[in-house]
Amino acid sequence: MRSNNVVLINEEGLRVDGRRPNEMRPFKIIAGYLSNADGSAYIELGRNKIVAAVYGPREVHPKYLALPHRATVRCRYSMAPFSVEERKSPGRSRREIELSKVIREALEPAIFVEEYPRTVIDIFIQVLEADGGTRTASITAASVALADAGIPMRDLVAAIAVGKASDTLLLDLNGIEDQYGDGDMPIAIMPRYNLVTLFQADGIFAPEEIEEALKMAREAIYKLYEGQKEALKRKYLKIREEVLSSE
Repeated sequence: MRSNNVVLINEEGLRVDGRRPNEMRPFKIIAGYLSNADGSAYIELGRNKIVAAVYGPREVHPKYLALPHRATVRCRYSMAPFSVEERKSPGRSRREIELSKVIREALEPAIFVEEYPRTVIDIFIQVLEADGGTRTASITAASVALADAGIPMRDLVAAIAVGKASDTLLLDLNGIEDQYGDGDMPIAIMPRYNLVTLFQADGIFAPEEIEEALKMAREAIYKLYEGQKEALKRKYLKIREEVLSSE
């Protein structure tokens, strides 16, 4: 099947990287990846490599920005100049500013912001290597970083994108599919509550395609959710072992 004159699905029903349409790329999540942040995480999703760091809750500067009844959540998403094939300008682009807002809004419903009035929680996301789906992978990593920082949360947030090429829905778009496909639908969910915190659509999707895309995304997100919990568990089991061995 062709999309914009680029073959995205071959006659055997396989995608450009050999996956089936409903198959997610391999992933790895590490909690506590950085020692200088209050909380941090690292994620690999296919060829994506992303680090998330969290600082706070801490005092707001300047103080007039403080909110009297809740914490302020700030997010800065940025891509390293070497993260893409053609060197990216080191300055922040409009897309990075937009994705910072999108990621913050996807994560904020999970945070008990009312517990920390007049403070700020800063989330920093650095994309080291990009290959499609960086916003959803960033949400997944940043959620683990928030939990690693000890910030009270209703649930973790995990995210994945579903796209379309030649009327076929594709789970977890890679860079080529994202560039040449017919649509992209990033979705973030708090799995414990089955609550959608992000739903965007770029392209035209029929109602039945949206329903099927949500089903595909939900199944993948639950796999990521288990990976998030395992990453946090591994970190604190390691700390426990270190404490016991030092006694």
